[in-house]
Amino acid sequence: MSFDRPLWLAVAIAAIVAFAVLYGRFQKRVTDRDLAYSNVEFFAAAVRPRAWIPRALQALWVVAVAAALVAVAGPHVTLPMPARDGQVFLCIDTSGSMASTDVTPTRAAAAADAARAFIAETPPGTKIGIIAFSGQAGVVQPLSADHRQVAAALDNLPAPDGATAIGDALRLAAQNFPANGHRVVILITDGVNNAGTDPLEISQWLGAHHIPVFAIGIGTQNGGIIPGTGDEATIDEDALRAYASASGGAYARAEDAVQLRDALARLGRMTAIERTTVDASLAFAITGAFGMLIAFLTGFGLGRYP
Repeated sequence: MSFDRPLWLAVAIAAIVAFAVLYGRFQKRVTDRDLAYSNVEFFAAAVRPRAWIPRALQALWVVAVAAALVAVAGPHVTLPMPARDGQVFLCIDTSGSMASTDVTPTRAAAAADAARAFIAETPPGTKIGIIAFSGQAGVVQPLSADHRQVAAALDNLPAPDGATAIGDALRLAAQNFPANGHRVVILITDGVNNAGTDPLEISQWLGAHHIPVFAIGIGTQNGGIIPGTGDEATIDEDALRAYASASGGAYARAEDAVQLRDALARLGRMTAIERTTVDASLAFAITGAFGMLIAFLTGFGLGRYP
């Protein structure tokens, strides 16, 4: 929470403390007066079961006054809100290692299936694009709000082959995003960057422009052998974490098709949400006024003031 007028907040805190102290003294004086003009034994027996009532009433008054005074300081809160102009690029690795079968049926097929889950879970209106990358990166599907068209474009992903140019894919996404709006990159890869642009440099640029990269590393701990070669399909998790961190995103690893699908489905629901700072002054003022009204009516009914 932030405040437009911090000095007023300090004044409000002092006023709240003073009000709580004065209210407590007032209640004590009322109780002493009642004891002076009552049968003490009868009075004590009568009020014992309801001793919590004055304390609750005092707490309500303090909270209500506090809310009203905080409103004067101009509070702002950050809340998750639906993004009206959400735009997401799915950057899908199609390098040779994606043909590995340690993830059933293959890493490439599991990635495409998970991408469909992402598209299905993304709210209508969010624009989605697809970029495939191996030794080079290319746009398979430009940004579009037609999710059926985007899902159909997954059938056009190239067969697994070649090197892994993660940085080129991130750069291509950056080039094809509009200049503003809620923009997100989803990176699905199983490999170590070994071609093209430095991914960390591009990730830092994306972070500076408020475009987070959510990286999903696909593959088992033991890896697998790339079909047709004697090379092991490895994954550089430290690098993927660094790309995500530099851009303000996050990294997760999926060791099977179910984990990958679940991770992408969750991201589909998340990427259409953005954290927005809103003015909470009116909400605090209404809460304070309503609280004071309830406290006054309750006190009036019980014969207790203020």
